[in-house]
Amino acid sequence: MFDLILRGAQLDGAEGLRDLGLKDGRIAAIEPHLAAAAPESQAHGLFLSPGLCDAHVHLDKACILDRCTLCEGTLAEAVRLTAAAKPGFTEEDVHARGRRVLEQAVLHGTQRMRSFVEVDPRAGLRSFAALLRLKAEFAWAIDLQICAFAQEGLTQEMATFDLLEEACRQGADMVGGCPYTDPDPARHVALIFDLAERHGMRADFHLDFDLDPGVTSLPEVLRQTTARGMQGQVSIGHATRLSALPPAELAQAAEALREAGVALTVLPATDLFLMGRGADRLVPRGVVPAHRLEGVAASLATNNVLNPFTPYGDASLMRMANLYANVAQAASAAEMARVYRMIAQDAAAAMGARAEIAVGAPADLVLFDAPSAEAALRQASPALAGWKAGRPSFRRPRGELLPPS
Repeated sequence: MFDLILRGAQLDGAEGLRDLGLKDGRIAAIEPHLAAAAPESQAHGLFLSPGLCDAHVHLDKACILDRCTLCEGTLAEAVRLTAAAKPGFTEEDVHARGRRVLEQAVLHGTQRMRSFVEVDPRAGLRSFAALLRLKAEFAWAIDLQICAFAQEGLTQEMATFDLLEEACRQGADMVGGCPYTDPDPARHVALIFDLAERHGMRADFHLDFDLDPGVTSLPEVLRQTTARGMQGQVSIGHATRLSALPPAELAQAAEALREAGVALTVLPATDLFLMGRGADRLVPRGVVPAHRLEGVAASLATNNVLNPFTPYGDASLMRMANLYANVAQAASAAEMARVYRMIAQDAAAAMGARAEIAVGAPADLVLFDAPSAEAALRQASPALAGWKAGRPSFRRPRGELLPPS
């Protein structure tokens, strides 16, 4: 009856342990005890989660610290150093570095990822070709969305627009822009929306990446989203400006995001590293308290790994959620539940997908070395095993103490 039975798993919100029967890549049954004969895998009472979802990653420029000399640790320096390194990116180089990050992500329990890839006259479509290869090669373990992305502006270099158009034709899943690097941010936003509409795609914007409450492209993104009827199809990343707003203005911004159906992705490691560089004491965190924004589709993501934007990282979403909870001072059980959803169910929804453990759902599952979602988040517990479409995708041993005999 089943291809595999997972015995004795703790599901989020469930009383008691459950057995899951997997069949043809889906969850066919969930019961306290399945009386059936099939190959079995023991969960030993540990927490079983749907696969985690990383809604904002840059695989193409990961792991390039050896090519950059960091001095200032600022956003401007990160953009400058990465732009200088990018002409040297070859397809094989991007493929190798991207593979390294994807392997880490899979081992940490990520089963869905959105990666941006820069296309412009310096990168051409080389990095994009590398990500297309990675998407196919890792389909057994992770669903990779590719977002063709304009990092260095658009209106001042319309050759980038043509390359974005070509990437959309060649298999990009969505299109993205970065208004704060463009001399005409509003026009930049409009051009990205034009591409998204023409190709029937989602759009994503790196937005308001500063702490100046008086400078923002958010109203234009919200206006364009509503005017074009793209509610639920648009997301923004960073938006660190929101962390500098007084409570009343932050509540207004949250309401505007809800009404426009625009999702927000917070990138704790990058935002902490780059923001507040002008302060010599009481340095602002620059991290939006997204878990407090009721009704806003919010997620937490990795962003960059080992490059000038984030000179550390291991593609672990559980570690990133733990970092966020510390910085955002989330502590209660209810807050832990919301933060967990920001790397699981809510992150999937922001990517136009679902992450759930239910009869009929895809058997995309990860076992964590903890008794519950809350405990896994508080302890940044490691992932021990994963199943993608019912097939084992990774396994790692639990830690073992070896006292002297």
